[in-house]
Amino acid sequence: MEGWSSCLRLGRNDHSKTERRSIELNILWLTLAVLAWGIIHSITASLIAKEWAYRAFGDTGLRFYRLGYNIFSVISFVPVLWLMAVLPDRALYQIPSPWVYLSLAGQIAVVLLLLVGVLQTDTLSFVGLRQLFEGKERSSQLVIHGLYRWVRHPLYTAGLLFIWLTPVMSDNLLVVIIGASIYIVVGALFEERKLEREFGVAYAEYKAATPMLIPGLFFPRNK
Repeated sequence: MEGWSSCLRLGRNDHSKTERRSIELNILWLTLAVLAWGIIHSITASLIAKEWAYRAFGDTGLRFYRLGYNIFSVISFVPVLWLMAVLPDRALYQIPSPWVYLSLAGQIAVVLLLLVGVLQTDTLSFVGLRQLFEGKERSSQLVIHGLYRWVRHPLYTAGLLFIWLTPVMSDNLLVVIIGASIYIVVGALFEERKLEREFGVAYAEYKAATPMLIPGLFFPRNK
């Protein structure tokens, strides 16, 4: 009996080690996939890529650039979703009823906030349709009204809220959500640098008076 017990314990340990290796491998693949998407997304969003499109295709490249960028951003995320679906996964939690309805209601509210935030900017330029049909963008304007009175990046705030209100969580989904959250925060920091160069003192004053992502949250600065 002692021998059988030892064999059973060894079998369980081997199974646990195999499961851990599988989880670690899944995390690695998904992390690399999200990282690759983030790098590609950042490169295609850069002014260097936009200038390359202009040099290669002239005004036509600029007309199609924003719309093509948005479409490519969605399509290029498909491999990440495919990996989430095909890699072995493990459920972490599922919000029970009736609390799940609060989570879903929160996600619906966030989508509405996201739409409001988009509408408070130049929506046609945001999508890329103005450039496509008019051949030009409107001059950039610093938006500080509406949701932008409360945070500097309401669209990013809405995105973070939406993904973290997901009522069902698994290993694979958690890895992607963490990766996406890091990318959103880093992307916001890089966007801040671009806006500071573009709007100068006006953006510096806005930045000093308005939190980045969380309403009411300020960090003390060294003078």
